[in-house]
Amino acid sequence: MAESRGKEDWKKKTLGPALKKSPEREERFETSSGFPVDAIYTPEDVAGLEYNEALGYPGEYPYTRGVQPSMYRGRFWTMRQYAGFGDAEESNRRYHYLLEHGQTGLSVAFDLPTQLGMDSDDPKAEGEIGKVGVAIDSLQDMEALFRGIPLDRVSTSMTINSTAAILLAMYVAVGKKQGVDAKLLNGTVQNDILKEYIARGTYIFPPAPSMRLVTDIFGYCREQVPAWNTISISGYHIREAGATAAQEVAFTLANGVAYVQAAIESGLDVDAFGGRLSFFFASNNNLLEEVAKFRAARRLWANIMRDHFRAKDPRSWMLRFHTQTAGSTLTAQQPANNIVRTAMQALAAVLGGTQSLHTNSMDEAFSLPTEESVQIALRTQQVIAHESGVADTVDPLGGSYYIEWLTEQVAQAAQRYLDQVDALGGALAALSKGYQQREIQDSAYRYQQEVELGKRVIVGVNRYQGPEVKVSGLLRVDPAIQRRQTERLASLRSTRNSAQVEAVLQRLEIAARGPENLMPLFVECVEAYATIGEICGVLRRVWGEQGEFVAF
Repeated sequence: MAESRGKEDWKKKTLGPALKKSPEREERFETSSGFPVDAIYTPEDVAGLEYNEALGYPGEYPYTRGVQPSMYRGRFWTMRQYAGFGDAEESNRRYHYLLEHGQTGLSVAFDLPTQLGMDSDDPKAEGEIGKVGVAIDSLQDMEALFRGIPLDRVSTSMTINSTAAILLAMYVAVGKKQGVDAKLLNGTVQNDILKEYIARGTYIFPPAPSMRLVTDIFGYCREQVPAWNTISISGYHIREAGATAAQEVAFTLANGVAYVQAAIESGLDVDAFGGRLSFFFASNNNLLEEVAKFRAARRLWANIMRDHFRAKDPRSWMLRFHTQTAGSTLTAQQPANNIVRTAMQALAAVLGGTQSLHTNSMDEAFSLPTEESVQIALRTQQVIAHESGVADTVDPLGGSYYIEWLTEQVAQAAQRYLDQVDALGGALAALSKGYQQREIQDSAYRYQQEVELGKRVIVGVNRYQGPEVKVSGLLRVDPAIQRRQTERLASLRSTRNSAQVEAVLQRLEIAARGPENLMPLFVECVEAYATIGEICGVLRRVWGEQGEFVAF
């Protein structure tokens, strides 16, 4: 029998001499959140931690090990590649291509004018039509986007925030035209305006009316589109702006608290919408910290919903999330390395129990991805699902001394940030003081310093550099897209019933000045073929626009 001894004794007598013989690594051992990493973890490290009481079983409170008892033994995660560029017809062709190659859900990217409530013929939209997503001006475009795609048999995620209510109204209208009952529509609308103020910037209106639109979607979907996930509370953009893993969890959940509170104050019962909330996280390079992050987030949210908001339905306690691999880690140097990074990040998401996943393509450091690189990204998920074995058992890393210790560290660090946000008056009050923004900026600055000083190795960038790689065959958006889109818009305006459009927009203006739920009117507006710019123009007149949110 081996001699019984403590960890520190082993490190002193055995590890120390071994390291002296092989001094190959000089960098500090710590995670992205700054947690120092020991050489080995033992039962000593997890003795007395909350995980001993909170680990539990998958599908049971506090859901540390997953929200479903069977996880991927029942079904794989949804493979949902984010796509959209050019005009609706071009994006529709890409969607059919992805579905034919085994994708199991759609994820729609919209161009910046659509995100900011501008029509394609708006002078401010010049040069941006179809560049970072698909251009959607009216229901006519939405009909073309989903042509030949049965909305009762596909799950669709729409990454849209300021104009989320209008795009959801268009989706409902397309379903009606296909003969699909809105109650059969399944998917998610991001609808997360707070992270726009914190990290991304595509907001239009001041916070109060923006939050009203969020809760209007909650109330409308509860009655009309019950299978729809009414918000995807996003840590992805917070992480991509430079946050650590612990900050990503904390600031995302703090936003979630603000949305739940706003919905309750609007008259909704927490259990009437709590089960339709979803989240969206990044998966970054530190594989084991990312796994711990996802597990800690589930546990924290379960505690928030059960103990703070007093939700009684276990479905309201579950944190269900979509994951996207980290675009900020993709490098223009040695771009083939991005395939490896994406595979590692995707594996972390699966080991962490994601419900759906997007894998980035190797050429996204240069342009929108080609069909070939998109296929490699999708195949990455399929190889993990069918060949790696990690989906055969639930929470395969659960019980690892290091994973459980690290889950606890992320949870504790995130809770400290949550407490600070709460002390400042909540997410909205904290961001108006610049708290989250400063914390993220400080983390981003520290990271960049470490890269430039060589303390953090980026393969092919600051170590193991090679000759410049010439990349060919990149996808370029056809400049003629803007001309075609504006011509289509002009034709629509000349053929639609202008009196009907004017009448419904007037009714919208009156309603926007009062308290009623605006979603039914948005559906009427889009069915009359009012454009997104016209609808947002009405709301701008009533609510105004939000300027720079925080003066530093």
